[in-house]
Amino acid sequence: MSAKKRGKELILAIPGERIEQVILLIRGQKVMLDRDLVELYGVTTKRLNEQVSRNKDRFQEDFMFRLTKEEFTNLRSQFVTSRWGGRRYHPNAFTEHGAVRLVVFPA
Repeated sequence: MSAKKRGKELILAIPGERIEQVILLIRGQKVMLDRDLVELYGVTTKRLNEQVSRNKDRFQEDFMFRLTKEEFTNLRSQFVTSRWGGRRYHPNAFTEHGAVRLVVFPA
């Protein structure tokens, strides 16, 4: 990932291959999980989910949904090495439109 400064804006250039690696197909939709988006946006999972909770009206079901226990268990079993840590809640999955809406939140 590289960054360029344009005026007061910081423009991040994220390689397309990196994004493609974390796109999953869940409930028939291409989504990215909160844990992957925080790496791309440089914020914490707590901060991201806090902002989503405060702005629920901006994240209808077609933008974001929380994985069910079964979906989370199935997804975890697909990965040999665990990178899930000790999460208390199931991850949020963001569609393309939901991921774009996250960009407007301040870090």
